[in-house]
Amino acid sequence: MTSEHSSRPDGDSPGFDTSTDDRFFQYYSEQSQSAETIGRFERLCDLIIKAMAEDGRDGPFDVVDVGGGAGTLARMFARQGHRVTCVDLSADLLAVGQQRATEENLDMQFINCSATSIPLPDASLDVCVVPELLEHVEDWEGVLDEAGRVLRPGGVLYLSTTNKLCPTQDEFNLPLYSWYPGFMKRRYERLAVTTRPEVANYAKYPAVHWFTFYSLRDALRKRGFSRFLDRLDMIEVRISGTSKAAIASWLRRIPLARQAFQLVTPNSLVLAFKPPADG
Repeated sequence: MTSEHSSRPDGDSPGFDTSTDDRFFQYYSEQSQSAETIGRFERLCDLIIKAMAEDGRDGPFDVVDVGGGAGTLARMFARQGHRVTCVDLSADLLAVGQQRATEENLDMQFINCSATSIPLPDASLDVCVVPELLEHVEDWEGVLDEAGRVLRPGGVLYLSTTNKLCPTQDEFNLPLYSWYPGFMKRRYERLAVTTRPEVANYAKYPAVHWFTFYSLRDALRKRGFSRFLDRLDMIEVRISGTSKAAIASWLRRIPLARQAFQLVTPNSLVLAFKPPADG
């Protein structure tokens, strides 16, 4: 795991545990303030706003950060004047986020809830970000259902999660884990929540699902999303207007280049758009 975003179980379980292992809490509360995390989330925030602008959408936007933990990404949107809600199953990390937002005089909403049951109205948001979370939720399809529900026509969903095509991964401290057969993954999942929590960085709910960009795209199409950007597309959006944009545009036209990006990067990334109301 590289994000501050905490993990959680199936939201259908009424007695889910909102506490956090002290080591997990300490790790992510510190990680959320690291230069690496801040830099990565700054680039992500700028990418989403730029993609929305290229799609003809002007802010301020209504944004939800699902699994937002201590709220680092959420606060970046709030600083730009967007209306932001941060939701997470960890009450401990949300308390840290609320304190940090208060110290910055940011008007934000923090909600302790499951990613499969977010207490926000239908079609009430423009942006939904779900970074490094889907792999931890038993009912991952319920998370996608909920994202589709809360987004307005023309809204955008950002997903980052595991990539089973790439041998490198951030979830388990084991070499080539994403290529392990299913029975071996199940074994280490059990060990992570029993006798060897260190193999999954003391996460209460370790990663149990492994995706590809293509499987996520297919799942989102079933939920009404109509346009999808992969990692290479996002790079072109982010660097558009620079001298390197032409290189990214050229690479996008080479199928093998797209496939190579999927094989060498540890995360599956998707930026998915719902069709506009008049589309």
